[in-house]
Amino acid sequence: MATIPWLVDVLRGAGVQVVTHGDWLNRMRPGDFNPIGVLWHHTAATSSASNPHPALNICINGRSDLPGPLCQALVDYHGVFHVISAGRCNHAGVSRGSGPIPAGDGNTLMIGWEIDYNGVSQEMTAAQYNASIAATAAVLKRLGKDASYARGHRETSTTGKIDPSFIDLNSMRADVAAKMAGGSTWSAVVDNSTAGRFTASANWGTSSYSAQRYGTDYRFANPVAASDAAWYKFNVPATANYRVDAWWPAVSGYNSATPYIVSTTTGNRTIIVDQRVTGGQWRSLGTFTLPAGDANRVAVSRWSSAPGLVIADAVRLTRV
Repeated sequence: MATIPWLVDVLRGAGVQVVTHGDWLNRMRPGDFNPIGVLWHHTAATSSASNPHPALNICINGRSDLPGPLCQALVDYHGVFHVISAGRCNHAGVSRGSGPIPAGDGNTLMIGWEIDYNGVSQEMTAAQYNASIAATAAVLKRLGKDASYARGHRETSTTGKIDPSFIDLNSMRADVAAKMAGGSTWSAVVDNSTAGRFTASANWGTSSYSAQRYGTDYRFANPVAASDAAWYKFNVPATANYRVDAWWPAVSGYNSATPYIVSTTTGNRTIIVDQRVTGGQWRSLGTFTLPAGDANRVAVSRWSSAPGLVIADAVRLTRV
């Protein structure tokens, strides 16, 4: 049976903060372990700054129906990697195959990160995402594999798993590839409820009608031929290229031609999206060169000739 005793050194070498738990070198399940990839999960527990790793004990000790360890590492709210095992863990079950990962025993084929967030009303933090990107890139380099060997559990599960929620897995792999190529990945999310980062006039209402919302609610307004945008403010770390993703809940009666405005180094760019469809997930608006600094960078405009409510929910920037 193979083990990965190098895991902690590789993670720390990538700048990831690591905490080890007990006899992690010898804590493992019986059976083969010859990993070729990395699999991302979410725990379904609600983490917070004051309770950053609520699922840690379960990941170490398991459940009544599934003995531990349940992953090689748990990623807490602050992006700290809690290393649990250097060997086989019960995290993946049977793999239906995804990308270069073949069908078979997922626990043999993949190293698992359990990212501690609930995945329903809570998304992973930027610290969790950035640490997981760095860790995945470093481990895949150690395995001699490329970014296509990073997968999400929902891509390999044969039982309908949804984890990890609220991330675009193709974008994740692009970020891992950039990290492996020597780039640095910065990502930030601003929701309509993010304090000091979202501004909108009193014409924008608040709703939690759609379950496809990001977070607890979202903002809405009627379309009008006037300038009354809802703005998202980001502290962009450096002038560089950033992928801009938007999240909206899709309802058939919402607006089919909603304008998003991106403030770039060469002026404002407008992207039109159909908010009747493809909701409840991150959708790319494109990649743009953004200037450094803390300022309004993305907006949702009401200036649409199409009928239906215009929605402002969440926006994400990722350096590429």
